Amino acid sequence: MSAPRDRRPRDPRRPGAANRTGARPAQQPRPGATRPDGAARTRARPTGRPSHGRRRERERTARRHRAAPPTPPLLRRTFQRGDPGKRIRFGGVLIVVILLLFAGRLTQIQGLEAETYAEAASNMRLQTIDIPTLRGQITDVHGAPFALSVEVRRVFVDPEEVDPDERDRLVDELVSRFGLEEDEAAEAVDAKPSRYQVVATGVLPGEWAALRDLGLSGVGAQVDYRRSYPEETGAADLVGFVGDEGHGLEGLEGYLDSVLAGQQGKRQVEVGMDGTQIPMAGGLVREPVPGQDVRLTLDRDVQWYAYQVLAERVDELEAEGGSVIVMRPTGEILAMADYPSYSQSEVFEADQEDWANGAVHEIFEPGSTNKVITMGAALERGITTPETVYTVPYSIQYYDQTFRNSTNNGTQRLTVNGIMAQSSNVGTIQIADEVGAGVLHSYMEDFGLGQPTGLELPGEEAGILTHPDDWWGTQLPSVSIGHGVSVNAAQMASVYATIANGGVRAEPRVVAGTVDAEGGFTPSEGGERRRVVSEETARQLALMLEAVTSDEGTAPQARIDGYRVAGKTGTANRINPETGRYRGGGYTATFAGFAPADDPELVVQVVLHDPQRSYYGGEAAGPVFNDIMSFALRSMQVPPTGTEPPALRLFEDEV
Repeated sequence: MSAPRDRRPRDPRRPGAANRTGARPAQQPRPGATRPDGAARTRARPTGRPSHGRRRERERTARRHRAAPPTPPLLRRTFQRGDPGKRIRFGGVLIVVILLLFAGRLTQIQGLEAETYAEAASNMRLQTIDIPTLRGQITDVHGAPFALSVEVRRVFVDPEEVDPDERDRLVDELVSRFGLEEDEAAEAVDAKPSRYQVVATGVLPGEWAALRDLGLSGVGAQVDYRRSYPEETGAADLVGFVGDEGHGLEGLEGYLDSVLAGQQGKRQVEVGMDGTQIPMAGGLVREPVPGQDVRLTLDRDVQWYAYQVLAERVDELEAEGGSVIVMRPTGEILAMADYPSYSQSEVFEADQEDWANGAVHEIFEPGSTNKVITMGAALERGITTPETVYTVPYSIQYYDQTFRNSTNNGTQRLTVNGIMAQSSNVGTIQIADEVGAGVLHSYMEDFGLGQPTGLELPGEEAGILTHPDDWWGTQLPSVSIGHGVSVNAAQMASVYATIANGGVRAEPRVVAGTVDAEGGFTPSEGGERRRVVSEETARQLALMLEAVTSDEGTAPQARIDGYRVAGKTGTANRINPETGRYRGGGYTATFAGFAPADDPELVVQVVLHDPQRSYYGGEAAGPVFNDIMSFALRSMQVPPTGTEPPALRLFEDEV
């Protein structure tokens, strides 16, 4: 009987164990097979022992002769080696393809596109720089300059070109001619490998020519421009100035910069290894285009005189400052002076507050000069006439406020002519009551208050004119006599120009036009024109204003021999900035008028801010008006009309 099968689980690591699940049992060793230890294995012969004894015998024998199972082999895949000839052929083809690509690219660079790449390489060393252009002039109406550009030189040294034998002499010349320190000049001359060292700017052509004629090597110059302003024109606040880079910063220089600046040229320069520029290398890319000249409506003589008279009066009265405007009834401004001002050659040494053009920037209450609008509204609406008589007391109570005349003449019976001539506050308020807030406000807007003048000057303030819906109890009487409203000098000058122009308001303007490089003049666009009052109303107002300069009026100081003069004084309180109230704020003295009264040619507006020695408009500002108007009439060659003013009835009892 055969031995029973061992049913214990087989260790898969044992020899003959299956390599995967479900493998067949290992076959028995063949007769004569060698054991693991090298001993021959013999077939067991049956004995006479019981079967279970034989079985135990076999087990003991098997355990004695059993060796440790060998380590199973690692699982790995087997690859077959390919044909080496194929790999060699593939590699050769790949190398040939790469070489062909390199050869094609090299042919493209050095053959087909050689010029393009050469130009690109050259451009890597070149840089485009600006060539300065000639900035346009700012001139008066006759071409006299307020601002112009002067050709100068920028002197530089090319250290590579300096002859060693001339080195010391060149340093000495730079020191003596341009005020350089010796160390500074020597550093520029010895700055190798640099090719471009600027040693002086703004050098006048004659100064450069003197250095050039010495024949020293390594020194050169480039054309540049410097802005220049004739002194004592009194137009600094209006004209403004340019910065170090040649662009306008203030005034008309800033506002008209795009017109004046022109277009800079372009030049290519070679850049050295150390980043320095070599201006001799490279070529012109674009020619510079000079800026256009700007012609103003100003007359330089009138501008200069107005400024001088204003400055003297401000200093004499110890005023905070002042402004003067001289203009034609059609809106062209002949002078716009402001004081204190500054020197354009020493801009940054002055207070920035002085840069502002006070004629449009400084706002103030117009005082009695505003009464002409109240009278104009009443006459235009047919509410009253120049001969209408009013009972005018010294004072009047209006809600919680008492309004008074400037002088106590008791109760008077005055015509509208008389109310204007004597600048009666109470009489004007009585007329304003009949006009009404809405109508008065609309006429003030039509005359140009509370809105830009149309000059479009930098820093212009439009003033304050509140809507009548916001007027409280005493606002109507206050506004009618020029309080509770603020204006700038140009606005108030425009009011009187409107009356002088027969009731038609022409927007004031200061730019006459531009002049191109060939001398062609292009006039600026005319401002808006609109009728505010009828020609008859304007004539009646002119006669009333002429009565102001009569012996019975408030400004006989404004009269000019041989000319008929119309005008109006103004004295207004100033707001104290510390308290926001009138008390302690001082006064503003004004005078506005035109001449000849019967055929107006010129309008003059004078404003004095907080004069200390005299603050009434007629006394403080009247003489300034007289002086400037007299000069302007002569300068503009305006002849007297030769007519006499009509006799106006100012009081009821006058015939």
